[in-house]
Amino acid sequence: MKTTIVKPEAPKWILIDAEGQSLGRLSASTASILRGKHKPSFSPHQIYGDHVVVINASKLTFQSAKLHRKQYARHTGFIGNLKVISLGDLFKQNPVQVIEKAVKGMLPKNKLRNEMMKRLHVYAESEHNHEAQKPKPLTLTSNK
Repeated sequence: MKTTIVKPEAPKWILIDAEGQSLGRLSASTASILRGKHKPSFSPHQIYGDHVVVINASKLTFQSAKLHRKQYARHTGFIGNLKVISLGDLFKQNPVQVIEKAVKGMLPKNKLRNEMMKRLHVYAESEHNHEAQKPKPLTLTSNK
């Protein structure tokens, strides 16, 4: 018997407006689209996902306590050099990086993760340079 594998079709472009959305819901749906789980031909060992353009990253909403409670840590490699930054401070410095870190953490930890992350395009404001690809807008439901 032969195993048939469906060849991936050309990826589509999807536009998501992050204004008024929560970080978790936005990141979960974005990671699912990047992985390709919304397609019937999904296979975990191949990239079937689409390109995702996220605009208005600077207009996300957070719970008030989460801005101070959630922290991102990284280590420089030298003794005693653990660098910690809160979500609020990182969001003020670079709101794009907040979404990228959240989506990256929701993708599988394997060789395909970097390839999936190349298909994520995040912009702090509503202007983006992917008009030529004609991204289709996707509306996310909020729980408010």
